[in-house]
Amino acid sequence: MSNVISFRRRPSPPAPAVHDVVAVADDLFAVLEHLQAVGARAAAMNRPRREVDSTVRNLLDAVTAVERALDCVGEGDEAGQA
Repeated sequence: MSNVISFRRRPSPPAPAVHDVVAVADDLFAVLEHLQAVGARAAAMNRPRREVDSTVRNLLDAVTAVERALDCVGEGDEAGQA
């Protein structure tokens, strides 16, 4: 029976785009954790209060931007448009 066709499907390799999305999301989570750690250290700086407040506020803005980027990566382009 040399004319028998096997109906087993070979598993298809994951699409490269999926790997790219996962890699970007992983990098964004790492950046987010780092920004949060830097924000905590900045809040404890022995500097003038105004400088500390401004630094922490800007870091929190950066955290928000990274969170929006994660939303876009996870849910599509429209997630970060608010």
